[in-house]
Amino acid sequence: MSMSSILLTVAAAACVVAALLHFVCIPWGAAGYRFLGAGESVANAVAAGDWRPHVSTVLVGAMLLVWAWCALAGAGLAAPPPLLQPALFTIAAVLMLRALAFPWLRPMFPGNSELFWWVSSALVGVLGLLFLVGAILGSKP
Repeated sequence: MSMSSILLTVAAAACVVAALLHFVCIPWGAAGYRFLGAGESVANAVAAGDWRPHVSTVLVGAMLLVWAWCALAGAGLAAPPPLLQPALFTIAAVLMLRALAFPWLRPMFPGNSELFWWVSSALVGVLGLLFLVGAILGSKP
């Protein structure tokens, strides 16, 4: 197995784990959102019966599963979607931008703790690097 395949397989596994963590919040309810760092405003909305946090949670989880499929395809373990290489680089860019943009995002989500922002940004940054290096190594002839 090439280094590109290993990196992209690890990225896929991380995306699946992240998707599952998002999905588990829905049946777990407000306590789950709170535990995973969504912040008090989101947890309170869930506790009040607001459906919007669940929709955004499902959308993020679904996106992570699509990204996992792209990573597996890049590793040669799944059927590739159209434009796989540009997709891998775009995913890497989105993840790394999210990791670096947390100082500007933090004011938009005031209920999230400082620890949440540092830990999630570090994890997202590492995931972005896995996609980037895997895509670079995989695009070499």
